[in-house]
Amino acid sequence: MKNLQSTALVLALAAAFPAARAQSNADLLKELQSLKDRVTELESKLKSAESKAAAPAAAPAAAQWGMTPEQAQEFARVQVKTESIEDNLEAWGFKGLTITGYVEPVFIYNQRQDRAGFQFLNQQGDGYFYDTSYMGAASIDFTKETDSGTRWKLTLTPNRGVGAAIDGLSIVQEASVSVPLGDLQTRLIAGQIPDWSGYEYQQPTLNPFTTHNLLYDFTLPLGYTGVGLDVTSGKWWMRGMIANVNATQRGPGEKSPALVYRVDYSKGEFNGFGFAGLHGKSPNFNTGYNTMAHLFEVDGYFIRGDWTVQGQLSYGQQKEGAVTPDASGRYRDARWYGVSGLAGYAITPRLQGLVRADYLKNEKNGGGLYTYNGYSFIDENGLLVYGNDGRNGIGPDLAGDLDRGANRYALTVGLKYALNQNTTLKAEYRFDGADRAVFEDVDGGGFKKTNQLLGASIVVFF
Repeated sequence: MKNLQSTALVLALAAAFPAARAQSNADLLKELQSLKDRVTELESKLKSAESKAAAPAAAPAAAQWGMTPEQAQEFARVQVKTESIEDNLEAWGFKGLTITGYVEPVFIYNQRQDRAGFQFLNQQGDGYFYDTSYMGAASIDFTKETDSGTRWKLTLTPNRGVGAAIDGLSIVQEASVSVPLGDLQTRLIAGQIPDWSGYEYQQPTLNPFTTHNLLYDFTLPLGYTGVGLDVTSGKWWMRGMIANVNATQRGPGEKSPALVYRVDYSKGEFNGFGFAGLHGKSPNFNTGYNTMAHLFEVDGYFIRGDWTVQGQLSYGQQKEGAVTPDASGRYRDARWYGVSGLAGYAITPRLQGLVRADYLKNEKNGGGLYTYNGYSFIDENGLLVYGNDGRNGIGPDLAGDLDRGANRYALTVGLKYALNQNTTLKAEYRFDGADRAVFEDVDGGGFKKTNQLLGASIVVFF
C-alpha cells in the first residue's frame, strides 16, 4: 500500500512539473488535491477486492420447499411412480372402484322347531322364515364410479341374498346402475335393487340384531327389477321405480308392473323420517298369478348421545291373498297392519344394549300377509284342505276358527359388542307369540301359542 502511494505521488509531481512555470500556486494545489482524491478512490476499491478474496465460499442455495437435493430427487421419483400407478389403475378399470364385504356365521336355537346349531350359507329354496331370513350370509360388493358420476354396483350374496329369496338359485343381491341426468343429484336408476322400506336394514353390518322385526320379515317386498329416478334436494331424498316386484321377469299373461317409492327427510343432525309404498300386482301363491297389492309404511329415527330410537308403522292389503278361502273355495282379500319399535343404549363405547317390540294384526279372513299365502288348497278329490304357516306362525288355528287369523307379536332383547373396527359380536333372546295356537311343535306335536329363540352371530367386514 505504501509503495502504491509513493508511486502515485511521483507520477503526479512529474506530470505537474512542466506546468508549474505557467500556472499559479493555487492551480497547482487544486490539481494535487484532485489527484489525491483519485488515489483514495483506488485504495477503497483495492480494499474491497481484498475483502471478497479473503471471505469463505458461500453456501449453496437451499433446495425448494426446504428439501435437500437428495430429498428433491426422491420426491420426483415418487411423483413419477404415483402417476404411473394412477395411469395403470385407470387402464385396468380400477379407478373409482370400491370393494367391500362381510361374513356372518350364525348360531340359532328354535324351541318349537327343536333345532339348535350353526347356519351359514344355507340354501333358501325352502322359503323365507324368521329364524333364517337373510342370516348366515357372506357377501362381496363391487361399486365403481366413473368420472362422469355414473355408478355401477354389483353385490353377490350366495344363498342368502335377494336373488336367492326370489328364485332360490341366484347369487345376485343387487345389480344396478345410477346415471346422472344433468347433475349428480338427479339420477336414472335401473336393475335389481333390494327393497328400501322400513327402518331396519338387511345387512348385518347395519342391523343391530341378528334376526329382523315382524314387519320386515312378513309385510315388505324382497326387491325390485325395473327403472326409476333417484333425486336428492337439500334434506330430501326421493326414489321411485316402475318395476317387477319379487321377480326378475314377468310370466305369460303378466303385463302390469308396480309403482314403488321411498321418500326420506333428514330433519336435523339427530332425527328424521321416511315413508315408502308399493302399488301394483304382486306374486300370489293362492292363485298362481299376480294380484293387486297396496303397501304403505312410515318410519323414523332419533339418534343422540348414547340413545338410538327407531320405529315403524305399516299397512297392507292384497287381493285374493287371505289364507282361508270361503266355503266355495274362492280366495278372499288379505288385510293387515303393524307396528315395530327399537331402542338401543350404549352401555360403553363398545357395548350396546337393545330391545325391540313388534305387533302385527292379521286376523282378517284367516290371516294372510304380503305373499304369505297358499297354505289352503283344493285337493285331488275336490275337498278344501285348510293350512297355515306353522313355522312363522301365520294363519288360523287349525283346531279353532278357520276364518280368523292369528295376531302376532315378538319381544327381542340383545347385546351388540364391537370387538374391533371390523368385527361385531351379537347375542339375542327372542320371544314370539300369537293369540292363536299357530306355532307347530315339531317335538311334542300339535301347535302352541308361543315360541322362543336364541340367536348369536359374529360379523366380520371390510
